[in-house]
Amino acid sequence: MKDAKSKRNALRQRLNSGKLLVAPGAHNGLSARLVQEAGFEAVYMTGSGVANTLTGGADVGLLTMSEMTMMARFMAQAADNIPVISDADTGYGNAINVIRTVREFELSGIAGIHIEDQVSPKRCGSIAGKEVIPIDEACGKIRAAADARTDPDFLIIARTDARGAVGFDDAVARGKAYADAGADMIFPDALLSVEEYETFAREVPGPKLFNMGGYAKKRTTPKLPLQQVEDMGYAVCILPLLALRAGVQAMIDTLAGFKQDGIDYELRQLEAFSDQPVENWYEFTGIAAIRDLEDRYMPKDAIEQRYAGTAGHKPGDKDNAQGME
Repeated sequence: MKDAKSKRNALRQRLNSGKLLVAPGAHNGLSARLVQEAGFEAVYMTGSGVANTLTGGADVGLLTMSEMTMMARFMAQAADNIPVISDADTGYGNAINVIRTVREFELSGIAGIHIEDQVSPKRCGSIAGKEVIPIDEACGKIRAAADARTDPDFLIIARTDARGAVGFDDAVARGKAYADAGADMIFPDALLSVEEYETFAREVPGPKLFNMGGYAKKRTTPKLPLQQVEDMGYAVCILPLLALRAGVQAMIDTLAGFKQDGIDYELRQLEAFSDQPVENWYEFTGIAAIRDLEDRYMPKDAIEQRYAGTAGHKPGDKDNAQGME
């Protein structure tokens, strides 16, 4: 397990490699751990995914900083060996609010955040109807964010939503200004073509982030091979809803199947899960590790008494035995 400072430093070193860093989206601790176990080098905490799953509704700026930093803390702990990069929306206010935002996200243990230049309340970057704040105000927020961090490796990413609001040329101008204001990386959200992404990467200095988002049937952001994204000059590629959308579809299918066939459907599903990671859900979610900690730190007699003569899954038993001790 790595501490926050080590993960931030590792992220900085990784970004200096010149190779594209791919960070799939996660929306809670479990999904962050799954990204790590899948072998990725970083996790992206998707603001849209957190908003969608916590509220059951659209990403239109309804979540507070406290709700987002709570989730960031869970995710940083669950992904205990790789860095988490988080959406921090508009910074939750003006430049003064941004100072506290940076401090709270830094305390959560993550490795960096991106702050966007939308008018508050913001909305998901791929949705029409966005407005942006004046460029000088946005630059002030970036300067405040950079000055507020206590760990110089904490990544400050400046996102511009200007393309959808006022046009591509303004997005490029803002990218340059935000780099001058002290942003470590520039994030042009929801550009409309490969040519725009190429031009942005060429004209805006420093590391840049590519959002492979856009999850409507008619997409704005193009879906491109990762090597092409790297060749353009982007340092990080995020895929915010890649796993979440697939998981939600699986839940829809399962609930519909159970509604139609009842317990027979679940029995068929359990059979299909045989030898899969989630077959034994209790072990998959870490009950054996809790049992080990009990043995290490709690009175031996009390623990033996707790488990003696009780029915249920025995921690550490991968064969799903349910009988009495």
